[in-house]
Amino acid sequence: MNTEPLLAPIHAFLHCRTPQAWIDEARKPENLPLLLTDHLVCELKAAQTAMWLIRRYVADKESSEALLAWLKPWEEFIHQQTNDLTFLEQQKGLSKAVISRADVKYGDVLVDKMVLLIKEELHHFYQVLEIMQARGIPYIKITASRYAKGLLREITTHEPQTLVDKLICGAYIEARSCERFASLAPHLDRELAAFYVSLLRSEARHYQDYLALAEQVAKADISDRVRKIGETEAQLIQQPDSQLRFHSGVPAF
Repeated sequence: MNTEPLLAPIHAFLHCRTPQAWIDEARKPENLPLLLTDHLVCELKAAQTAMWLIRRYVADKESSEALLAWLKPWEEFIHQQTNDLTFLEQQKGLSKAVISRADVKYGDVLVDKMVLLIKEELHHFYQVLEIMQARGIPYIKITASRYAKGLLREITTHEPQTLVDKLICGAYIEARSCERFASLAPHLDRELAAFYVSLLRSEARHYQDYLALAEQVAKADISDRVRKIGETEAQLIQQPDSQLRFHSGVPAF
């Protein structure tokens, strides 16, 4: 697969590439269980973020409660380490039948984009878990990285700029994920490399969807906010980090 057409816009959007020191650490076989575990958690977090956006800005109360109940088994697996995996087929049952509030002009577009993202992220969750199980890697809870929190500190506290900033942050997280999959793939075994390359197309589209939504909501030039949040994202990637995670900075341990 020729990945350059997919990656060229990603590299232009991001303010830095993944440091070689992170790649060197992440490619070590002994770090694979940690990396896959964090990847698994990141897929759920991505779905949770999209779900939160629907609930916060579009869905009515009844739909919001139904969405919470629908995602609960995934969250219980991650937080409580339950052994029941029957919920994994549920991502196929999520539809766009979420009632949009009449006063939200961008509601239908947001629901369409975010429901697709949720379904894809939860499918990726399923795929990562399958790989872990096939390799005898148990799921064990780990601490979160500082990356997402660092980005969220840039979010403005007044609407509609809050939503615009959240969407821009989402775009950077998805773009960085895509860039890291591509950076790491050449250093992994054939199965994992093929899996990570297979994720590039959807991750690239996710970043574009987030950015397009931000522009639609803002109805104004967002280039300054995109640049500012991008600068923060690059700092987080380039600064020393005391723990290895999928979105961590330069290893300092």
